[in-house]
Amino acid sequence: MPLTDPAADPVAGILIRPARSDDLPALIALFAADALGGHGDTCDASALDAYRAAFDAIAADSRGGLYAAELDGRVVGTFHLILVRSLPGRGALRAFLEAVQVDEALRGRRIGEAMVRFAMAEAGRAGAQSLALTSNKVRTDAHRFYRRLGFASSHEGFKIALPPNG
Repeated sequence: MPLTDPAADPVAGILIRPARSDDLPALIALFAADALGGHGDTCDASALDAYRAAFDAIAADSRGGLYAAELDGRVVGTFHLILVRSLPGRGALRAFLEAVQVDEALRGRRIGEAMVRFAMAEAGRAGAQSLALTSNKVRTDAHRFYRRLGFASSHEGFKIALPPNG
């Protein structure tokens, strides 16, 4: 069952659906091909157990989900939507969009737009009051893309690497 309304899709034939375990090689390949990501993603078989454990943990978490964008039967994009309830805003439900990736060869074909609009709609249906995301400062094309979709640069983000096992 498609999770998108074909009439509303900016890309004809795009299917956005929950990611399945058999999508894992294609999802990993999307991240490994990202030269700007800097996350050390790899298609090396020695990393598969770590990816599988992460996929299983995400799939078991009821606070969102990992999605795949499929075009002509092939996974061409992915994103992770996370829902979090917090005390500020009188217990507001907030949504976070993470790990947005589109096959580099297909960028500019509005696949990313279909994915982000889908995430916005899912977050809204869940009752979230906002949808936030972070984007690497060097991704200026992505920043223009998010602004075009209505996102505003409203906060300054900070990050720190933590030692393994806390």
